[in-house]
Amino acid sequence: MRVIGTAGHVDHGKSTLVKALTGIDPDRLKEEKQREMTIDLGFAWLTLPSGEAVGVVDVPGHQDFIKNMLAGVGGIDLALFVIAADEGVMPQTREHLAILDLLEIPRGVVAITKTDMVADADWLELVQADVAETLTGTVLEHAPMIPVSAVRGDGLQNLLATLDQLLAVAPPRANRGRPRLPIDRVFSISGFGTVVTGTLLDGELQVGQDVEILPQSLKSRIRGLQSHKKSVESAQPGSRTAVNLVGIGTDDVARGNVVTTPGWLEPSQLIDVQLRLLPDTPKPLRHNQEIEVFTGAVEVGGFARLLGVRQLEPGQTGWVQLRLAERIAVTKGDHFIIRQPSPSLTLGGGVVVDPLPRRRHRRFRVEVIERLKTLLAGTPEDLLVAELDRRGPLPAKTLLTESRLPAAQAAGALANLLESGEVFPLNEADLLAGRDLAAAKELVVSRAGWAALLSRLRSALADYHRQYPLRIGMPRGELKSRLKLETKLFNEAVQRGESESGLAANEAVVRLADHVVTFSAAQQAAVDKLLADFRAAPFNTPLPKDAAARVGADVLQALIDGGQLTRLSAEVVLLAETYGQFLSWLRDYLQKNESVTVAEVRDRFDTSRKYALALLEYTDEQRITKRVGDARVLR
Repeated sequence: MRVIGTAGHVDHGKSTLVKALTGIDPDRLKEEKQREMTIDLGFAWLTLPSGEAVGVVDVPGHQDFIKNMLAGVGGIDLALFVIAADEGVMPQTREHLAILDLLEIPRGVVAITKTDMVADADWLELVQADVAETLTGTVLEHAPMIPVSAVRGDGLQNLLATLDQLLAVAPPRANRGRPRLPIDRVFSISGFGTVVTGTLLDGELQVGQDVEILPQSLKSRIRGLQSHKKSVESAQPGSRTAVNLVGIGTDDVARGNVVTTPGWLEPSQLIDVQLRLLPDTPKPLRHNQEIEVFTGAVEVGGFARLLGVRQLEPGQTGWVQLRLAERIAVTKGDHFIIRQPSPSLTLGGGVVVDPLPRRRHRRFRVEVIERLKTLLAGTPEDLLVAELDRRGPLPAKTLLTESRLPAAQAAGALANLLESGEVFPLNEADLLAGRDLAAAKELVVSRAGWAALLSRLRSALADYHRQYPLRIGMPRGELKSRLKLETKLFNEAVQRGESESGLAANEAVVRLADHVVTFSAAQQAAVDKLLADFRAAPFNTPLPKDAAARVGADVLQALIDGGQLTRLSAEVVLLAETYGQFLSWLRDYLQKNESVTVAEVRDRFDTSRKYALALLEYTDEQRITKRVGDARVLR
């Protein structure tokens, strides 16, 4: 599940474009409709040409509502950066761009809107050139630029296709089993109680699960979950999610709180960060300067304690300890923005290095700076997990060899990850205990890597079930080919999926465990008549082509796949119970007699040579009998 977020200057057509793409008006407040301007976050969703459903967060563009914009832009996978063709680059265009750059939003598309208001092609070309220059050196420098008109529909299909292409190659959201939902909206539904919404980070949430709301440490339970206004049993990382909470009032929670599982995330008022000051900041950042901090959906006041320098100059990057007015729940790697409270101004942003340093640092200590540098670079464990998150399951030997870490350090890090459960063998969980990991060929996977692979398996199977609802499952070879997996990886992934993740498989097909072939009333009536004819003449049944003509080829195959019928050959199909009766007779007969011939089978069951031959050739194929001359004997 992915989330797209808009950004751009006020009145450049963000909400209008979202409505044109989704059919949903993201402006939900009465005041927004009266003023024709987005004030708070708006939400919508759409289905891309590939069939992937994505959420859309529409943010305000006006400078008075930058704080609301910051509450919605942090958890997005792709920025839809909107610039009006009739005005070009404006002040909030630059500020929103700076925010996207500081948050390191990984990908984006630039939509040049309102092209219906520009008749001069030269002007449009000039605007695009100015935009390209503005984007230089930012995260959107190489973003596709697409002229569109939400009024006439020009360019919308091209825009959707481009969004689809960029998201298709985006790596999956991490799933390390530690879900976090930064709350961006709180409301109540009559008969259900308090509902909170946000973009789910990291792990999964499930109906009935116990949760904790931070920083106030409120305990609750999930009564229900929705994604895109559809009820779901579990919410996946990266999805826009609504959570119905038990025993919590709307006054108990607020935007910026975090819904998570109990026991692992501790809020803090001291946070060590690496901070980058914007080049156009009017003044240097002073030690202990008052600031506002924005991360996730939270806004909190505080002070910037500079480490290692007396002041941070515009455009510089430095180490800072944020001293906050109240506790917030963040993790290492979270991005943040700082703003000047008055006059309101975005100053810079960066990344959390240590979310829980416990104490204030002395400012000019070399060992403090060195420790922060090491934390930012990542531990050996971080590097191995990141590689598995990116590439999926790998042989342990390959992971260590390609990690570019010293051999002993890499092996030690992998052993630590295996012990903690952050990384695990794809199958046989204790297989690597005490082994030489540098030589181990067993596949290991991170939580995120397994979640991504499982998601691909389930998605491919769900698509197949929708396309062929009367087929019991997808042929193993077809699934393996579609996912482009090596045989060992494919087989082990299916095996693990069977044991813990709702897949079912046999030698021929793989399916979702809850997939059931269901016939319509008319189909079932035709099936009942066909099977009655099979029982009336069990060893002289209708030909497969005639049976298919009566019930439909897919229905006939479903009866075979479901085990009601057994296909002996291209020309012979029997009831499974009939074949079972024959097999019982055959074993008993061959225990008393040395062999059996086609003629003997034909006469015993009052059938034709074709059916008798098909029966014995099938038992040969199943390695129950073998042919010796003109007869069959037991293997």
